[in-house]
Amino acid sequence: MPQTVCSGTMFTTPSGFSPHLACAEPGEEEAPQEGPGPGACLADGPPITSASLETLIQNLVPTADYYPEAKVRKFGPKILQLLTEWTETFPSDFRDEKMVGYLKDIIHRIAPCDEAYWKTLNQVLQKLSQRLALMSQGEESIVKVSLNASSISDKLVAFKTKPPPIQKDMLSICSDPYTLAQQLTHVELEHLSHIGPEEFVQAFVQKDPLDGTQPCFSDQKKKTSNLEAYVRWFNRLCYLVATEICMPAKKKQRAQVIEFFIDVARECFNIGNFNSLMAIISGMNMSPVSRLKKTWGKAKTAKFFILEHQMDPTGNFYNYRTALRGAAHRSQTANSNRERIVIPFFSLLIKDIYFLNEGCANRLPNGHVNFEKFMELARQVGEFMTWKQVECPFEEDRAILHYLHTAPIFSEDGLYLASYESESPENQVEKDRWKALRSNVLGKT
Repeated sequence: MPQTVCSGTMFTTPSGFSPHLACAEPGEEEAPQEGPGPGACLADGPPITSASLETLIQNLVPTADYYPEAKVRKFGPKILQLLTEWTETFPSDFRDEKMVGYLKDIIHRIAPCDEAYWKTLNQVLQKLSQRLALMSQGEESIVKVSLNASSISDKLVAFKTKPPPIQKDMLSICSDPYTLAQQLTHVELEHLSHIGPEEFVQAFVQKDPLDGTQPCFSDQKKKTSNLEAYVRWFNRLCYLVATEICMPAKKKQRAQVIEFFIDVARECFNIGNFNSLMAIISGMNMSPVSRLKKTWGKAKTAKFFILEHQMDPTGNFYNYRTALRGAAHRSQTANSNRERIVIPFFSLLIKDIYFLNEGCANRLPNGHVNFEKFMELARQVGEFMTWKQVECPFEEDRAILHYLHTAPIFSEDGLYLASYESESPENQVEKDRWKALRSNVLGKT
């Protein structure tokens, strides 16, 4: 079914994060293995799983008695690496001019140490400026598309009360399932390209994860616009599929549309586009569509039930997770962008990250930072970041893309009215709803 942006009340089942993480149960007394104490060096000994925040800071900040690297020429490149990775991975942190000012201050402090630093740091600033410009352009284009689609969809709610207007449908734009699956993949990857890792953090974290009193991002508006736009796209695709099925007046045509979208869903599965696959299945399972028993009886649905099985939520989406691992493995060993495509079912990914964040403590009982939790968060978000960077190998079809973004879609009431007009209500509840919907439409004309 259509999705909403993640919140604490959205989910009811635990996620599939690693059972080996230190996620203490309420009242649990066992303390995990201690990390290094004050004065210990993080570079000494085996990899640590936890440490106090004070120890981490102590091992990073030079003092009169301790210096992380004895020579500036050794320490400088590590600062450069940190700044480079920070600006590349979290460019939105630097939308605030104050943050850019801090960055320039650091640059002016370390650049004089080596002539080569100036060139590297100037490149860092240039690339950061370019990334911020691209992010702004991408967000503006997504907002325009969303507003355009919304305004158009409101114009066509229930045409079945009068002769339908002359308009195009999906099959008149694209009759090849594989081509449509390719164009859906274009849309998915375009949305994913604008989602940064910081949006996952800002979607869930209301306060500093290591400080229960200070608000996080207190001087910035929470930025999750790209993530929210992606959820809206999923919902639009659900409703578009349902609209295309309910729109034809003849049962044979509706059955043909159902078979077409079943084939599109199968091609999405083969490509590795699981988000579009789930949106199509969700649209076909919406009540106004699923109640069309005579229409479904005319359609060949064996492949649909196989796809439903693949996306079955039983066992915390066990079948889907197995297929996703297969696609991820194919991506890692791929020789072409076509084989590298992995587009996860996004709402489930958000759910997994949410429960990992909420289900595991940021600090261990001994007060140390829970490294395992944050490393697992980094692994999951890092995997997503790798998938979203794949360049779409399919040629764009402007006409299909335009239709996907702007085609009119029914509201929920419009879908029910179209469904009842196609196949009469079967019980008193449906008859009463049909009557109310028709009265509402006639009252507006």
